[in-house]
Amino acid sequence: MAKAEPKITLSSSRDIPFDKLVLSQANVRRVRAGISIEELAEDIARRSLLQGLTVRPQLDDNGNETGMYEVPAGGRRYRALQLLVKQKRMAKTALVPCVIRDADAATLAEEDSLAENVQRAPLHPLDQFRAFQTLREKGLSEEEIAATFFIGVNVVRQRLRLAAVSEKLLEAYADDCMELEQLMAFTVSTDHARQENVWAAIEDSHNDTPYHIRRMLTEQTVRASDKRARFVGLAAYETAGGFVLRDLFEADDGGWLQDAALLDRLVADKLKAEAETVAAEGWKWIEVAVDFPYGHTRALRELDSIEKEMIAKEKKTLKALNTEQAKLEAEYQDAEEVPDEVDRRLDEIQEAIEALEERPLTFDPDEVKRAGTFISVSSDGRLRVERGFVRPEDEEPESIENGENGEYSSGDDGDPTSTHSIQRTVITLGGKPTEADEEEEEDGIKPLPERLVTELTVSRTLALRDAVAANPHVAMTVLLHKLVRDTFRHGTAISCLDASVHEVHFPAQPDGLNDSPSAKAVEERQVGWKRDLPDDDDALWDWLNALDEASRLALLAHCVSYGVNALYERGDRYGGSAISPHGVRQRIAEADRLAHALGLDMAEVGWRPTVANYFGRITKARILESVREAKGEQAVQLIDHLKKPDMAKEAERLLADTDWLPEPLRGLDLDAGGDGEATDDAGALPAFLSDDEEDPNEPDTQSTVLAAE
Repeated sequence: MAKAEPKITLSSSRDIPFDKLVLSQANVRRVRAGISIEELAEDIARRSLLQGLTVRPQLDDNGNETGMYEVPAGGRRYRALQLLVKQKRMAKTALVPCVIRDADAATLAEEDSLAENVQRAPLHPLDQFRAFQTLREKGLSEEEIAATFFIGVNVVRQRLRLAAVSEKLLEAYADDCMELEQLMAFTVSTDHARQENVWAAIEDSHNDTPYHIRRMLTEQTVRASDKRARFVGLAAYETAGGFVLRDLFEADDGGWLQDAALLDRLVADKLKAEAETVAAEGWKWIEVAVDFPYGHTRALRELDSIEKEMIAKEKKTLKALNTEQAKLEAEYQDAEEVPDEVDRRLDEIQEAIEALEERPLTFDPDEVKRAGTFISVSSDGRLRVERGFVRPEDEEPESIENGENGEYSSGDDGDPTSTHSIQRTVITLGGKPTEADEEEEEDGIKPLPERLVTELTVSRTLALRDAVAANPHVAMTVLLHKLVRDTFRHGTAISCLDASVHEVHFPAQPDGLNDSPSAKAVEERQVGWKRDLPDDDDALWDWLNALDEASRLALLAHCVSYGVNALYERGDRYGGSAISPHGVRQRIAEADRLAHALGLDMAEVGWRPTVANYFGRITKARILESVREAKGEQAVQLIDHLKKPDMAKEAERLLADTDWLPEPLRGLDLDAGGDGEATDDAGALPAFLSDDEEDPNEPDTQSTVLAAE
């Protein structure tokens, strides 16, 4: 008959005075980890001891019990209790709950210590998130929870944000279908339905990175770093009822503004209010927009102005600001990190210095009556006010005959003291019209829409102008080339240079042209030369005649550059006054030759394909072809199943770090053969010029701003 297995007998437990306990050398924990002994002591003082100590009787040399007990398991709790006794917050004879192991137990004391730590199962992170949420629901503040568990308040907020994600996503995380980093990415949105839709779209795809999740969840929002948000200010936006969503796990540049329509309304209201203030200065007209197209003041005469001198008080303030700035910069020049309050103060000082140094301008009051002002938002979110521009039609002031003596007086009702009434500004913040719904495409790749080609060649023309102005040798060559052809019976040939020289204005412009490196370089060069030129025509001749050769060449190159015209436009097939299709092809070929001579690379000057300037304007077939050229067939397979808006965004991301360019920006490879002259054979031209049909689905994306009449 088999003997029955002996029943398990658990070790007994009882309360032992603390002064009868000593720390055992069998405790295996040697490395400090987790919360400190001080923090553990505070926790025991607050909620008492939650887990007893495991002890063994201490034996003398003869194997007899001494009445003392060693603590092999629970050493950190023992030290915390010891600290409380030392601080006289607990009596040294206080009873401590203990589990007593036999001195001759079959297992070693080291085993007890190791087992207690190794076999302890930590909470699943999700259980911790939900526990924090429960504490919050029961009335504890974020600060109280942080103090209780000795962690930062931001950590508590992060865990509460994770617990607030859609329950469906939390279940996926609990089932190991989602990684913690992915769950963290979903916290940038509080919309559970949106979270679930995004997860459904990516859970079985290759593109399920946290970055992609954040991007999909914030695509309808506006970054706090956007110039419109900086112009209005987050405080004003939130006061108006707007919500700013912050990412507690990643740097987010201030977060995302969820209500773009509210932001645009606030921008418009603030611009209108600023316009009313400027209108009180007596200007005839004011145009207001978030942004103006490049060269919007070119056709207007700019009034002469005088900078208002600083008064003594302003000079004293400026000196004090410069001194404080230098002191702070010297104090923290070797610091690894500047404190937030110091960083904010340095920003405030810099803004105050710029405000003082940017002196107000004074104008002739009579000129102000027929001039106007442009009001917009600069790229850094500040108000930009461009005063003192006269339209051609306003050059001659209106006059009426007054009285029998034939005298004339300006103004209303014959009153020489009256001024033109202040005109109210009509504001149109020109958003682009919604693109037509995506249609099924025929097989093959359609030609690029003509308007898109025009916009692309605008960017190239501006880059060519900058490059020509910086290369006097090429500028002289292209000018002589044009003049020689005109002189020696080639006057009918079309060139990419209007050698008159008059500026070629752009009929269509891509977004962000004002902030492109080429535009800034051209504008800076224009302002520099204009500042040096004499006003009087005779003085101008003498000034030019006295210039050194290098300056003459640099000025020539700058002037020649303004005549560069590398624009694509629809040719007139019926012999009208406009350029013919053959002429357009000749112009593009000439522009290719010029770009080749200059070594112009549009990728090097900063042009990158985006949804706004390219991918959102072409067909899916062309998007895939672009990705195939730049990244290969494997990249195409990652996005070929997407809808067009998503495909365009992914194409922008994939090609962001490449030097890929669309055909209109590449030019022709003149080294491959030929002299660069255009021909009438359309088949030899780039694909983007091989079809003259307009794309009927291409929207007119030109923004308009209506000024007061």
